Amino acid sequence: MAKINTFEDLEVWKKARELSIAIFEITQNGSFSKDYSLKDPINKTTGSIMDNIAEGFDRGGNREFIQFLSIAKGSAAEVRSQLYRALDRNHINLSEFESLKEKTVDVGKQLSGFMTYLNKSEMKGSKYVSEPSEDYG
Repeated sequence: MAKINTFEDLEVWKKARELSIAIFEITQNGSFSKDYSLKDPINKTTGSIMDNIAEGFDRGGNREFIQFLSIAKGSAAEVRSQLYRALDRNHINLSEFESLKEKTVDVGKQLSGFMTYLNKSEMKGSKYVSEPSEDYG
């Protein structure tokens, strides 16, 4: 297993980024590009998934990280709901819907698995690692 040093190393963050890019690209086309009441929120929500993973990681403690991962998981569900609205408004076709929904579900599953892992982990997080007592000099 590779060492995770930054949130950019997390596979779940990478997948959330891919989802965010895919959503952005699809919202630039046709009638979707003019439906600001859906275009703006769905882009903000997919960004929120990435952002909450990043913020939680940099908090340094597992409890806080899990809390932010939970928020990110909720945002993934929100994106799924918004995709239904995009389909219902004929902004995307069924194939596009299914593909994006699958990506969203996958991110949600990864987030759930990661939260379970962190809950079972004995390590409390990087902010709990003791600093050496030697001088910095």
